[in-house]
Amino acid sequence: MTTWQERIVTSPETLFGKPRIRGTRIGVEFILDLLASGWSETQILENYPHLTQADLQAVFAFVRDCMKDETFIMQATAEAAQAPA
Repeated sequence: MTTWQERIVTSPETLFGKPRIRGTRIGVEFILDLLASGWSETQILENYPHLTQADLQAVFAFVRDCMKDETFIMQATAEAAQAPA
């Protein structure tokens, strides 16, 4: 079983260090933007044929693990509370 750590990478010289799918310049954020804009997994895979279903699953697993990080959630909550209305 492949883990997201095998497919999601970062490097300072690519995409300003943002997480991306290994072997591509396609960022996790870009995939999430497509999904949030209504694209289906099928549409993504058809338009980016070098991506695989396993790549998309890695994106989902990466985001899941980020959301499980209590520090991340607490920081986001604190920043939201401090933001002007």
